[in-house]
Amino acid sequence: MATVTPIPKEKAADDLKGVYDTLTQLFGRMPNIFAVMAHRPGVLKTLLPLYKAVVGEGTIEPRYKELAYLKTSMLNGCEY
Repeated sequence: MATVTPIPKEKAADDLKGVYDTLTQLFGRMPNIFAVMAHRPGVLKTLLPLYKAVVGEGTIEPRYKELAYLKTSMLNGCEY
């Protein structure tokens, strides 16, 4: 199976440096899922507002949303 390697900040497009800084501050590190998406800067920039709305809004705690993502990945055989 092919894999896509996360892009480290020093190799990311210049317009993504601020995104890397923001996400590193928020998570304490750059999550691999976003570093992989950095291969397509436009996709990453478009996804972030959606991700923020899904994770940050509503009455369900973010940790339970994360558990739902993980369970869904497991059920679908995602190796990530």
